[in-house]
Amino acid sequence: MAYLSSKRLRIQLALLIVGLIGTSAVLMFTEHNYWAIYKWPSPQQKYDSHTQPLEGLAVIFPVNNNTDMQFYRNTWLREYLYPVCDWPGPDCKIVCNRASTYKSLDKKTICFSREMKKMLDKEFFIKLDDDAFVDQDYVIQMMRKYHGAKKPVYISDHIWNRDRANPDTLNNVKYGNGKFYMFNRQLVKCLNVDMKYRYRRSEDAVFGGMVSTGCGRDHVKYIQEDDNYIWHKKYSSKNKSIDLAYIKNH
Repeated sequence: MAYLSSKRLRIQLALLIVGLIGTSAVLMFTEHNYWAIYKWPSPQQKYDSHTQPLEGLAVIFPVNNNTDMQFYRNTWLREYLYPVCDWPGPDCKIVCNRASTYKSLDKKTICFSREMKKMLDKEFFIKLDDDAFVDQDYVIQMMRKYHGAKKPVYISDHIWNRDRANPDTLNNVKYGNGKFYMFNRQLVKCLNVDMKYRYRRSEDAVFGGMVSTGCGRDHVKYIQEDDNYIWHKKYSSKNKSIDLAYIKNH
């Protein structure tokens, strides 16, 4: 009995020491904020597709020196814009860190495509030119219609591309008209951002090639856009007429 009591006492003493050490460690880490050294990964955010559909949207918006950010900041797009810039700036959310011109927009497209893969909290994406505009209700309608779709969805005014110089990547592929194309996360997940091709090519054809070589053309749901809700270069409705391309970018 004496042996058992002595053994029990040693166990209790050991547990007390372990508890004191653990408590001291927690207090020290809290006091010095050591917990901040490790950034815990943020879980994928969820949103209500019926009450807050736009929370799942990112509008990818390539900009240049002539882009009027003031105009777009005063539209419904404001909260969802992801301007794509050559270099860091106050409005930039995606930075490619390379100078771009009209002749190198394909590289800018590959740049923002890589970044989209990291946006795990977004279900839908719109690529919008800076001389275009899209109706909010139309976007919400498309988001609700294709919410949770298992297949890659690609909404635009699609064009067939012919490219004999790149028969394995860019020939006989469908791509969206550059002013507007909308797509879901399923399509972003399978984009082939490492696609190889020769010579300078249209940025929109390159995006179509990344879709075709990465997702497989037969596995993508291609949807024709409704141009009644998309304006390019000029917006006009009732007593309003706005030139969206007053200064030509190219």
